[in-house]
Amino acid sequence: MSIWKKLFSDDRADEVDYYQEGLELLRVGHYHDALTSFRLALKAAPGDTAVLQQIAITHTRIGMTDEASRMYRQVLAQDAKAAGAHYGLAFLLLRSGRRDEAEQHLRSFLELAPAGPEAERHIEHARRTLAELEAGAIVDGDA
Repeated sequence: MSIWKKLFSDDRADEVDYYQEGLELLRVGHYHDALTSFRLALKAAPGDTAVLQQIAITHTRIGMTDEASRMYRQVLAQDAKAAGAHYGLAFLLLRSGRRDEAEQHLRSFLELAPAGPEAERHIEHARRTLAELEAGAIVDGDA
């Protein structure tokens, strides 16, 4: 782009919303591309917990569960009331056999869960999983 175009153009029209791009790529299963977009979004907004949670979700989908757990914990260090991070971390902990810690995060999620039809599906899943844990129906690593 020439210097004159840069001086007289509306740069915002050319900006890419990397967060939205990442959400769309994640939705269609392009996980590695989504991860790249979310990392670019994070570069533009360091520490943004919404972006960090999406990175954790993407890591989970591509099997990078240790990285996902670290990312969820980073979110919770910044915002202990981040319901989505409690939810995601709970199920990662269940997979690794850490039932007690998973139960704590499920309870935290249920206390903090947002309202709405999308959230209701996750709330029901968390309630059912917590009930199964309390009843001993889930053994280590079954999640």
